[in-house]
Amino acid sequence: MARLNLLEETRFEKLPVTVFDNPKQASIKVAQRIADLIRRKQGENAMAVLGLATGATPVGVYAELVRMHKEEGLSFKNVITFNLDEYYPMQPDADQSYVSFMNKQLFDHVDIDRNNINIPDGTLKLEDIPAFCLDYEKKIADAGGLDIQILGIGRTGHIGFNEPGSAPNSGTRLVTLDDLTRKDAARDFGGKSFVPTKAITMGIGTIFHAREIILMAWNGKKAPIIKKAVEGEMSGDVPATYLQLSDNVEFIVDTEAASLLTRFDTPWLVKDCVWDEMLTRKAVIWLANTLNKPVLKLTEDDYNNHGMAQLALEKGPVYNINIHIFNKLQHTITGWPGGKPHADDSQRPERAEPSKKRVLIFSPHPDDDVISMGGTFIRLVDQQHDVHVAYQTSGNTAVWDDDALRFVEFSIDFAKKMGFDAAPSEKLYEDMRNFLEVKRPNQVDTKEIQTVKGLIRKGEAIAGARYCGLEDDHIHFMALPFYESGKSQKNPVTTEDVRRTIELLQQVKPHQVFAAGDFEDPHGTHIVCFNIILDALAELRKTEAWAQDCWLWMYRGAWHEFETHEIEMAVPLSPQEVERKKYAIFKHQSQKDRAVFPGDDEREFWKRAEDRNRETARRYDELGLAEYEAMEAFVRWKF
Repeated sequence: MARLNLLEETRFEKLPVTVFDNPKQASIKVAQRIADLIRRKQGENAMAVLGLATGATPVGVYAELVRMHKEEGLSFKNVITFNLDEYYPMQPDADQSYVSFMNKQLFDHVDIDRNNINIPDGTLKLEDIPAFCLDYEKKIADAGGLDIQILGIGRTGHIGFNEPGSAPNSGTRLVTLDDLTRKDAARDFGGKSFVPTKAITMGIGTIFHAREIILMAWNGKKAPIIKKAVEGEMSGDVPATYLQLSDNVEFIVDTEAASLLTRFDTPWLVKDCVWDEMLTRKAVIWLANTLNKPVLKLTEDDYNNHGMAQLALEKGPVYNINIHIFNKLQHTITGWPGGKPHADDSQRPERAEPSKKRVLIFSPHPDDDVISMGGTFIRLVDQQHDVHVAYQTSGNTAVWDDDALRFVEFSIDFAKKMGFDAAPSEKLYEDMRNFLEVKRPNQVDTKEIQTVKGLIRKGEAIAGARYCGLEDDHIHFMALPFYESGKSQKNPVTTEDVRRTIELLQQVKPHQVFAAGDFEDPHGTHIVCFNIILDALAELRKTEAWAQDCWLWMYRGAWHEFETHEIEMAVPLSPQEVERKKYAIFKHQSQKDRAVFPGDDEREFWKRAEDRNRETARRYDELGLAEYEAMEAFVRWKF
């Protein structure tokens, strides 16, 4: 019976998918399978042939293999490796090369024979590539074929660099990279214009010959493409769907990457459910959106015809369910994000008391506060709460080089006009010009340039916070050390990051904390900053009564938005408040027009925020609730 239930749950899935709670657990399991192969082959006095991938996905696997080598004596002397791909052109000693990546993540830390390492050569002459690719295929065959091929998956559905349009029988070859793939790589290269347009990659046909294929994917950004690859029709538009043809493939994903698979996203379509409050709300909203109906117009036939008969039977009549969900949605809407003073708060998202709250808004970058919750920020100040804002990082990597020069030029002209000594600024300017003229893509700036860029963003943040109504002593700059590497790759979090956060929290003793819960941020900074806040509050909650009473609200908006069923507080904005929010964002001039790292959204940040806020309001309106100009959404973190 359990087996039948599993088959029913996964009936939309066209290949095996194993889901783990988190990437660490999954990576350890994959590493153990590779280690088991290596040890088995050692017992047979044979070579283990591994197909390896690069990128963020397999890093945990390589870390576990290195640990097993150092702590458990796992030897790689009987291992031959073939990497999937390499950018073209690419020097092997470049930071962005896959040679550098593999050395850093694996090869430099284990006892593999360097002669057994094979990575496509990004230095070849164009005319030599076809012969190299044929030889690469021959080497794989001569080694006995790939025992295990590990894969990641790109958002285009590429495996290796087999972009949309790749044939299922393709071999190793030179390919042109998809624009989205290059956008995703832009941060590693210091901008999309520096990302190579081509790559050498194993073909899908080459991958198919592996005796075991493991495709891994972590986090919610991969969820849409995982759904297409697993449940979609086979298509050259999504090359990973060709893996449905293999009997030797397994997808290993974390819960977030699996979140859009039918068994997790809309489980009522494949199985009986335990209808708790959150699942009921999600299902009813899904049904309303699917049928383009307001919640209160949903009928029993609507429920029965869309996999929700069990809900109607257990919780019905359906009109009562509709009213219940409608009321729950209605109660998320509030014009009082700090709580409405002296009001019944039993049906409100925030407490009424104390009527004037101490509020601390954490902003990972110097503009996330106004982009993501600028309207609520202004509303909290207007309603006379004691609002503080804390900018967790300097944001100095996201300023154009010519902007840094322009500000130093201003300081020179200002000094001369005011009769000050301009010589130090002139010397700094000359040094900066000399460095920037020969600066390589993604090269770390000098400390002086980092300082100038950080000051630019600090000035903009102060201007934005002042516009929202804050006094200067309520504006805090934390400069958390993990960020200050000067590189896109940040330092590990240390106790100093948490200590500074604890110190500020103790200083303010907030009743409310707002923090960025927008983990789709391609920089990865948001989730790091959020976890630092969690660590700090967890420590304080052990001893501080105020910390146990402190509510933590997550905001989004710069990169993503909460789903309607997740929202616990929706703050409506009038047309005038939308304008005020926009002008607060405009204070961040270095991020306007085109940011250094815009992600794959071409809109300016103010436009993204405005469109997302209007979309949230539209979704509420279509469900049958009041029509507002825009809404900012929040979810409360449960400790």
